[in-house]
Amino acid sequence: MAEESRINGFAWFLAGLGVGALAGILYAPKSGRETREELANSAREGSEYLRNRGKQVAEQVGGIVDKSREQMSEYVDRGRDVVDRGRAQWEDFVERGKSLVGDQGARVAAAVDAGRQAYRSTSSPASGSSGSTTGTAFGAGSTPSSTGSSGA
Repeated sequence: MAEESRINGFAWFLAGLGVGALAGILYAPKSGRETREELANSAREGSEYLRNRGKQVAEQVGGIVDKSREQMSEYVDRGRDVVDRGRAQWEDFVERGKSLVGDQGARVAAAVDAGRQAYRSTSSPASGSSGSTTGTAFGAGSTPSSTGSSGA
């Protein structure tokens, strides 16, 4: 919106410049040579004004571009921070999960060992030699030390 009003203002300026030049030519009490010199000076002044105004606009646009770059850099930095925090939280959750699985694995291994011990203690005195064979067959699949090391 502001740019459109500047363009409209500039268009009105040019229109006024043209009307003024025309009125000056029609009502000029000066000679043709003087009028031409005055018109040439006015044209030079107008082109100088346009050149200066163009430089001002270029500086303003450059400032806007610089400000936009700074904001984009800030947004990128914020995004990186958020990603880093998310990654750290994810790693923390993974480590907690590994720890929990390790603890539960150790508890299960301890429960299995306790169950084996309970089974051996109850089956050994009552059965005699067959209890030791059953206990050996039960324990042949995995030993407590192998179960404990695979869970950790």
